[in-house]
Amino acid sequence: MAGGQTVVSRVVTGAVEVLFYAVAIAVSLLAGALVVSVAGVNPLEAYQQMWQGAAGSANSFKETLVKATPLLFAGLSYSFAYRCGLFNIGAEGQIYAGALAGTMAALLLPEMRLWLHLPLALLCGFLGGALWGGIAGALKVARGASEIINTIMLNYIAIFLVSYMVTGPLMETGGSLPQTASLPESAVLPQLLGSRLHYGFAVAIFAAIALYVLLERTTWGYQLRYAGLNRRAAEVMGMPVKRNLLLAVMFSGALAGLGGYVEIAGVQHRLMQNFSPGFGYDGIAVALLGNTHPLGNIVSSLLFGGMRSGANAMQRVTGASTSLVYVIQAIMIIVMLCNRYWLGGFKSKLCAILIRKLDRLAGRESPAQLNLNE
Repeated sequence: MAGGQTVVSRVVTGAVEVLFYAVAIAVSLLAGALVVSVAGVNPLEAYQQMWQGAAGSANSFKETLVKATPLLFAGLSYSFAYRCGLFNIGAEGQIYAGALAGTMAALLLPEMRLWLHLPLALLCGFLGGALWGGIAGALKVARGASEIINTIMLNYIAIFLVSYMVTGPLMETGGSLPQTASLPESAVLPQLLGSRLHYGFAVAIFAAIALYVLLERTTWGYQLRYAGLNRRAAEVMGMPVKRNLLLAVMFSGALAGLGGYVEIAGVQHRLMQNFSPGFGYDGIAVALLGNTHPLGNIVSSLLFGGMRSGANAMQRVTGASTSLVYVIQAIMIIVMLCNRYWLGGFKSKLCAILIRKLDRLAGRESPAQLNLNE
C-alpha cells in the first residue's frame, strides 16, 4: 500500500509540475505578445512566422535541432554543477577550451580513419573542458575560492586564448581571417538527412540520458550531489568530499567542452574567433527553464532553439527584430523562476489535496484518517 501511495504521489507531483510549467510558458508567450505589439508588429503573425521557421517544415525542424544542440550541452553543464551544489558560470570558457583542444587533435594528429580520429577529437574536447573546469575546482578545493568568480574570469582567458591561437599558431596557412584550416573529413561529424543537422544532436541526447542515470541511479551520483548540498554531513559519513567537488566541476566543464567541439565539428568545420554567440551563458537559461533536470534540459533547449530558428523567419516576414526573441526568453525565465521559488508552497498544498482525494477514491484511508484530514 505504501508503495502504491508513493507511485500516486510521484504521478500527482509530476502532473502538477508539468501543468504549472505549461501555464508559465503560456503566460510568458502572452507577455511576449504585448512586447511584440508595442514594437508595432501583429503578435499573432509574429508567432505564426516563428512557428513556421521553427517547426513548420522538416527543414525548419532540423535547423531547430542544430541550434538546440550547443544549448543542450551548455544547459547540462550548468545543471550538473547545480545539482552538485555548485555554480558553474564558466560554460562559455569551457566551450572554447573544448573546441580548441578538439580542433588541435583534429588538425595535428596524423591522418587516420574516421572511426578513430573523430572519437579521439571528441575525447580531447571533453578533456579540454574538464581541464578548464578543473582549474576553478582546484582553487575551490585547495583555497576555498568561489567557483562563481573563478569560472567567470576563466571565460575571458579561454576566449582570448582561442583568439590568439587562430590568429597565430593555428591560423590557416596563407589565410587572412582569424580561423584555422578546415577540419579533415575524418574529424567532422557526419550530417543527417541531407541537412545541417549532424550526429552531434544524438550525442547531446545520449549525454542528457547518461547524466540522468548518473545523478539519479548511481551511488557516485548520490555522493556528488550530497557533497555539494551538505558538505559537513558528507564528511561525517566518510565521503571524499574534496575529491567529489573537484570531479563535479571537472565533469561539468567536460560537458561544455564536448559541446564546444561538437559545434565546431558539426557546424563550423573550423575553429574561428568568437564562434560562440554566448552558448555558455544561454545554457544557464536553458538549465533554469528545464528545472536543472537533465531530461528537462532537452525540452528547454528545443524551445530555445526553436525560438532562435523561428526568429529569422519572423524578421523576414514581419520586419520585427530578432532581438525580440531574447526579450521573450528573458520574460520566460523570470516567469519560470517565479513559478519555481514563489509558488512552491501552493503547489505542495495542491498536490497534498489531490493525493488525499485519490486515496479516498481508492479506499486507502480509513474513516478516522479521512476525518483527521478534513
